[in-house]
Amino acid sequence: MFEYLSLSIFTFPVLAFLLVLTLVMPFRKLARIFGIVDAPDERKQHGKAVPPIGGLIIFAVFMILGAVSGIIDLQKYWSLYVALIVLLVSGAIDDQFSINAKIKFVIHILAACLIAFMGNVQAAYLGDLFGFGVVWTGVISYPFTIIAIVLLINAMNLMDGMDGLAGGVSLVIFLWFMVASIFAGWFSYANVLGILIACIAAFLVFNMRNPWRRKASLFLGDAGSMSLGLCIAWFAVLLARNDAAPIEPIAVAWIIGFPIFDTCAQFYRRIRAGLDPFAPDRGHFHHHFIKAGFPVRWAAVIIIAIVALMGGIGYGGIAMGVPPVVLTALWIALLLAHMFVSSKPERYVDLIKKFMR
Repeated sequence: MFEYLSLSIFTFPVLAFLLVLTLVMPFRKLARIFGIVDAPDERKQHGKAVPPIGGLIIFAVFMILGAVSGIIDLQKYWSLYVALIVLLVSGAIDDQFSINAKIKFVIHILAACLIAFMGNVQAAYLGDLFGFGVVWTGVISYPFTIIAIVLLINAMNLMDGMDGLAGGVSLVIFLWFMVASIFAGWFSYANVLGILIACIAAFLVFNMRNPWRRKASLFLGDAGSMSLGLCIAWFAVLLARNDAAPIEPIAVAWIIGFPIFDTCAQFYRRIRAGLDPFAPDRGHFHHHFIKAGFPVRWAAVIIIAIVALMGGIGYGGIAMGVPPVVLTALWIALLLAHMFVSSKPERYVDLIKKFMR
């Protein structure tokens, strides 16, 4: 089993990485020829039109290579494939023509239902969250799962507002899932995650700012960010579905916590202000760094590091024997604190400026 892992965990991810790198150049040119670009406006930081086809390339390679190689068992993953196709097609249309937010919300629910009902993937087991014994969602497992999936789809979609951010955050989350799968001996999941991580890493070569790249030359697009959210939800549920699974549910909550925190805070702030909770604005956590004068490259790196740290607290905390109830209390306290500070964005801007000094 370890021999199979050692071969597939490197061979197919390397192939996936090279395939994404190879496909980006010709498809980016085709996108420009056909006018499939994300033009700058008052809300966006990029100075020129950029093709939003990164997600399409990532998931085309992930799905095709995973199936052809046999790493992905289509009997187990077919519902994920169908849901991904729904999001990729609708996201591509939205990137080009803009779909009404309410219609997008219905599409997200449809994708979540495909996962929960057709894929038989439900978050029924929540572990000993509150110190009174194991919590089971029981009859509400289906609606609870659907709400969680829709939340994560929107969370990653809303987070995709800074070069390298959504891709970097999702890569770190999947890395934690992969580490947990390997240590638990769930090598089939580790192999699938390895391919997905490699695809995202290749995309980040063109999307994340660094000393050799001043600005992104490729975007995820709604198709990509929503699909990343769906995959995060898929693995989050499967890897914590019972007490024999690789990760405790509260550890998963910490690993995926940052996108949830940011989305809940924005919804809270907008509702308090009498605004549409789904209306885009510049009040997200990453926007606070921009307003505080922080360079985009370093802002993305810091936020990705925060996500990595939160994953370490959750997964490492359980590994070191920290009671789940303690991690639950800390998670809730951090969420409420983040919502409180985010209700007035200038608070975060001031805090970041003090940190910079």
